[in-house]
Amino acid sequence: MPEEIKRIKRELVQKGSIIDVYKDHMLLPDGQVKKWDFIKHKGAAGVVAVTKEGKLLMVRQYRNALDRYTIEIPAGGRDYEEEPTIQCAARELEEETGFRSENLEYLISLKTTVAFCDELIDVYVAKDLIPSKQNLDEGEYINVEEYELEELCQMIFDKKIQDSKTISAILAYKVKYNK
Repeated sequence: MPEEIKRIKRELVQKGSIIDVYKDHMLLPDGQVKKWDFIKHKGAAGVVAVTKEGKLLMVRQYRNALDRYTIEIPAGGRDYEEEPTIQCAARELEEETGFRSENLEYLISLKTTVAFCDELIDVYVAKDLIPSKQNLDEGEYINVEEYELEELCQMIFDKKIQDSKTISAILAYKVKYNK
């Protein structure tokens, strides 16, 4: 009997534009072979964008999986798996908010759903925002809104913000910058 769980086979079930879905065949310590779902993601980056007044820029957008609008930090997927996340963060900040920054500082890394997906999101803080031009992807409709940090924290505890990257980013920002 094996002492550890071991993947013995991985089958591609569906190749998507954002994710790839696999069926993994796993050998368990008791000798059984079980099939587990696995989602491969190329990674992403997010940004806590801070105005000179100390407010945070958030994006309001429709999310099909929830069938509702959400409030989130600006974020998006890497164009390719090896793309530096700071480059992705800078691009997404400008595309989604219409601001850019030459002052991006790493904040945290998070794995969004470790039970079945390898998505990694690196989150940065952007200060010294420079007005630019919003450049949304085709089919993307985003409103940019400004919030006080404490207002966002309350929205988390009121269940108005439930997105894991946004919650993690806001709370990490609060701990690091607002002691």
